[in-house]
Amino acid sequence: MRFEPGFFVALVCGFFAVDDFLLIPVMLSIYNGFMNAYNIPNGDMPGSDLIFAARLTPYRSLGKDGFRLLIGIIGAICFTIGIVFFALGLWPVLGFMGLDLAVIYWAFKSNYASAKAYEDVEISRHHVLVRKVSPKGKIADHEFPQFGTRFEIDRHDEIGITQMRVANKANAVGLGGFLNPLDRESFASAFKRALMTAKR
Repeated sequence: MRFEPGFFVALVCGFFAVDDFLLIPVMLSIYNGFMNAYNIPNGDMPGSDLIFAARLTPYRSLGKDGFRLLIGIIGAICFTIGIVFFALGLWPVLGFMGLDLAVIYWAFKSNYASAKAYEDVEISRHHVLVRKVSPKGKIADHEFPQFGTRFEIDRHDEIGITQMRVANKANAVGLGGFLNPLDRESFASAFKRALMTAKR
């Protein structure tokens, strides 16, 4: 059985088209799967009546050096594939490989930008403060008086905690939405203990 050169060209193009389609969500899922909560010791925060303070931040496992290395490897692969097809006379493939690299780079940079968001949570004898900071640095403070303030959680039988809120009769604000289930459990436990201590 004889195969024409065009058959192999179509086969390889199809393979890399499917590979590129799957590459970005797989890579992004690696980063979105790791989250953490960083607790700040009480002694490092101003105010003698402060009982609890924590900063909740999305965690990214790949540092800047690792990102540069990964983009370099992907760039070398795309360039090599593009040159091979260019030599075969299929020069548009070289442009598509460059476009693939640009899309992957943009996806990673967007993912890193979202990691700049964080939430500061404070509990004192007098108030509960939730400070939300966006990736662009925009700050939104939500302050609740200690009296009448409660901590609410939504729980799924299999997943665990799905949502957390600080609420009273007038207002409610969610927190820790970017944490994974294990981090939500540990944070919720520490937050509830601190809230009970503050109300004594």
